[in-house]
Amino acid sequence: MNRWDADRANKWYSDQPWLVGCNFIPSTAINQLEMWQADTFDLPTIERELAWAAGLGMNTARVYLHDLAWLQDETGFKSRMDAFLDAASARGVRPMFVFFDDCWNDNPRIGVQPAPVPGVHNSGWLNSPGTRGVTNPSEWARLERYVKDIVDSFGHDARVLMWDLYNEPGNRKLEERSLPLLCKAFEWAREIKPEQPLSAGIWCENVIFNTFQAEASDVVTFHNYNDAAALAAHIARLRVHGRPIICTEWLRREHSEVAACLPVFRKERVGCLNWGLVSGKTQTIYPWGSPENAPEPKRWFHDLLKKDGSPHDVEEVRLFREMTG
Repeated sequence: MNRWDADRANKWYSDQPWLVGCNFIPSTAINQLEMWQADTFDLPTIERELAWAAGLGMNTARVYLHDLAWLQDETGFKSRMDAFLDAASARGVRPMFVFFDDCWNDNPRIGVQPAPVPGVHNSGWLNSPGTRGVTNPSEWARLERYVKDIVDSFGHDARVLMWDLYNEPGNRKLEERSLPLLCKAFEWAREIKPEQPLSAGIWCENVIFNTFQAEASDVVTFHNYNDAAALAAHIARLRVHGRPIICTEWLRREHSEVAACLPVFRKERVGCLNWGLVSGKTQTIYPWGSPENAPEPKRWFHDLLKKDGSPHDVEEVRLFREMTG
């Protein structure tokens, strides 16, 4: 159950194209449950928007799952994952799936999801599994079944690029209370022995988390929403691990810009997945912490495309297409 050695990880990465993609949720979903529950799984929108991603030269996407969508309907959930993978594969996109997430709203519930709060960034995004699931080991038996079932079902599927086990562990002031579940997530996934690499992205300044994530991951992933100079310095620091590097979150306009950062990723051959594709119910065109009824910013925070597929910034789209060839 050991992680890949560096030679295996680097050989895997050398076999990939330059990985360019986005954090993807269809514009008609406010959160992971609305994306994956049967009543609101919107395959036509998924197909259309993945085609737009491919049209930008993207070949991967980071896609969040949710433990409650699986718990509600294990067979149906995996069937919808299969349909998503078919749609992605048909467009040359190989996703990485995310299991757990400590960001945004606690106490997730299955069923009808709330409408967006006007003007508020990610007003309906959900934790998975939420504070109770993170901090209560009595919940972990079902989480273990969830991780193992999904990895067992798709761990030898060429349509899947890799597994991102836990987004921003310790966020929302959970801090090191999330570390035990993070450790378990790696343990559970490794027991299944998937063909794809495992990772969990470095995102904060917590040395305990960063050390564990770097030493547990087959491929080192990280988040960086800062300018090109800070991004290049971050990449240089991560080179010490001797492993492939992929940035799984970036793009915060006026700080992290396409024109400045995309050339850095290409020069360094570091994979990159910006936050957001199409402006939609997550409302991530607004900045973090935006107040209710905030006016639409002239320059969006995240996202590349309007709801009709046209670009927010024509030059950004041109650069994506040019640099991805």
